[in-house]
Amino acid sequence: MAGAFAAVVAIGASGVASSKERGWVERVGGGSFAERLLGAHNDERRKMGVPDLRWSPKLAAQAQAYAQKLARQQAMVHASNAERGGAGENLWAGRAGFYSAEEMVEGMVAEKRHFKSGNFPQVSRTGQWRDVGHYTQLIWRETTDIGCAVAPGGTNDWLVCRYWPAGNIYGKPVL
Repeated sequence: MAGAFAAVVAIGASGVASSKERGWVERVGGGSFAERLLGAHNDERRKMGVPDLRWSPKLAAQAQAYAQKLARQQAMVHASNAERGGAGENLWAGRAGFYSAEEMVEGMVAEKRHFKSGNFPQVSRTGQWRDVGHYTQLIWRETTDIGCAVAPGGTNDWLVCRYWPAGNIYGKPVL
């Protein structure tokens, strides 16, 4: 996968997208881009035996504002914990108009190859939690809500997903 990731914030609380799919942040329904992002998250969560996530319009709106900021700045930098209101965050960027919702999430799920069950941060076969941090947030059992947004900028699409409550909490089990 040619998409890029930023490191996941851990402490505390760490097809092609057509132009008509760009307005998906407002609501989930009818195979929208948002629904597909949610479905891709929940497909993996079901495989791991954790409850489905619910779509949060509030988190999606916050993610949209931050995705637009990343697109303007052309830099993938996590929002501070205060800016996120304590929510977890996964970031992704890839060539504009090239990746489907499912492919964006698959980039996070691909980290599963390094995942080992346990208490965070001792959850990576490589010894580096950053190698699985997107994945562990995606499957974090205690997380119940998600909101994501994509903003085009430069040659990339910028995806931000926010999770509540945040996962990747030191000393806590992922599953």
